[in-house]
Order: sequence, then structure tokens, then C-alpha cells
Amino acid sequence: MKEEKELIFNALHDLYRHLGVPTHLIDAEAGFTIFNVKDLSMPLPFTSPAKRLNYFAFVFVKNGRGKYTIDEQTFETTPGTIYFTNPGHFRSFEWIEIEEVFLITLSESFLKENVHTDIFGEFPFLLSEIYPVKKVNEETFEEFRRLYLQIHKEYIGQSPYRKRLIASLFVVLLLKIKEYFWQDYNPLYEGNRSSQIVKKFKQMLENHYRDINSGKAEKVFRIQEYADAQQLHPNYLNNVIKTKTGKSVGTWVTEKTIAEARSLLQHSTLSIKEIAYRLGFAESAHFSNYFKKYTDTSPAAYRKVNT
Repeated sequence: MKEEKELIFNALHDLYRHLGVPTHLIDAEAGFTIFNVKDLSMPLPFTSPAKRLNYFAFVFVKNGRGKYTIDEQTFETTPGTIYFTNPGHFRSFEWIEIEEVFLITLSESFLKENVHTDIFGEFPFLLSEIYPVKKVNEETFEEFRRLYLQIHKEYIGQSPYRKRLIASLFVVLLLKIKEYFWQDYNPLYEGNRSSQIVKKFKQMLENHYRDINSGKAEKVFRIQEYADAQQLHPNYLNNVIKTKTGKSVGTWVTEKTIAEARSLLQHSTLSIKEIAYRLGFAESAHFSNYFKKYTDTSPAAYRKVNT
């Protein structure tokens, strides 16, 4: 029997459509969503199968009850719980009761383009392999609630500064998460070798592209450099990354290259030729073809629309 190809969902809209969940509250093109899950009017109880999701998700449970599973870890979601996940993991959820459960999802590109160009330097916990659910007291939860309700207000509003307002408020939300949760962070899989390999790879990838963005590095690493940094064979590193995240090292590098290209096009005055060189392309035409292949637009057109 032919093995079924693993499905990887790059946006919440795609997952919900696959599951048959209403998608009317989700802008498929925005890269950012926020809504009260109750407003979807999904039939309860609802259980989703485990799927590999390639986006960030933040959940705030004011009043609801269910379960959340990431890889092999399952957590109860009860009033006062807050959790987030980053791309690449198998995730599933079960909801038994929902009154106020706000969900925020966003892509890495949205983070880099709108929130913070050095997002993972400022908020390193976003690279953590698995972060446990936190339960906070009513007073603390209310601090988060005021923020996510304000973000939601701007999200459904018509302000010409809508995207900037959402991004600025989201930075405050991340700072609150960092303040309350990051100080006592303890990785769930600290002793798991594969998880450590993934974590170190993600950190090295982010640090290297940060150096490329700032001009401190002049060429893009190959898989060999990432493998050598952990004293691993390239094939072994690739197998671990693919097994744990669903994406090969090459795919991670491609996605990071596109994310950094977008960031440089939007936030720097470098010429397209200079950006191409920083990202490891000998010719700007090669870079333009590469960028258009993955974004359906040219670097020049992207810069014109987004600056």
C-alpha cells in the first residue's frame, strides 16, 4: 500500500478548511489572525486529529475546557491557561466547553516584517522546542486579556494604521509573556538528544541570518556547516530535522532566506543587487527568480508595495 503523504499546514485557514471548521473569521492572506474560538460556532465537543502545523499559535483561555497535545505531551486547558507553540510540531486540540478562548496565529514572515526584525533575539523563547501550558491567577490573566482584546479591536477595525497597531500591541503581549513565563523556563525535553539538535539548529539558523541581515556574515551556510557545528553527519542532521519538524534542512534554509529577503526589502535601503549578494546569490537575476518562485512576485514589486 502506498504511504500517505504527510500533510503540513502553513496557515490556520488551511487547517480549518481541511477539518471542516468554519473559516469566515480568518483572512487567508493576512499572515495574522485573532478571534474568539466560540464565534466559529463549531460543534462541541470537538477533537482535531494531530497535524503538523507550520505557524505560531497563542491561546488564552478565559473560560473554556479541553485538552491540547503537542507531539507526545498533553495538557489540560482550563480557565486561566495560556500557551503558545512554534512551527514544525504535531498538534491537536479538544474542546469540551468554550465561552471565551482567544486564539492568535501568525507566520514567521509577519513577525519579521511587522513586529520586530530581530524578533528571535528579543524574544528567544519563541525558538523553544516545546513550551508548557501556564496557568495564571485572575489578576495576571486580566493583564493579558486587555491586550488581546485591544489587538482584536484593531484587527477588525478599519484604521489605516491597522497593521502597525496590531504589531505594536503584539510586541507588548510578547513582553508580558517574557516577563511572566520566560524567567523560569525549563525545556520539557531537556534530556532528549533529538530535541536538542533541533533547538541548536534553529538557534544557529536564526543567528546566522541575523548576521547576514546586519552584514556580519557574507555567505549562506550549507547543511555541512550546520552539521559540523554539532559534530554530526549532514545526512543524520537532515534526518533528525525532517523527522522532528516535518521539513528538511534545505526547506528551513529556503524559508529563512525568503523571510530575510522580505525583511531587507521592506526595512533596508540596500539595493536588490546588494541584498542578493548578502543572501548568497552571485547574480541579482538568480535572486529575483528565486524570490518570485516562492512569493509569486519580484523583489522590486514587493519593495514597491511594502515600503
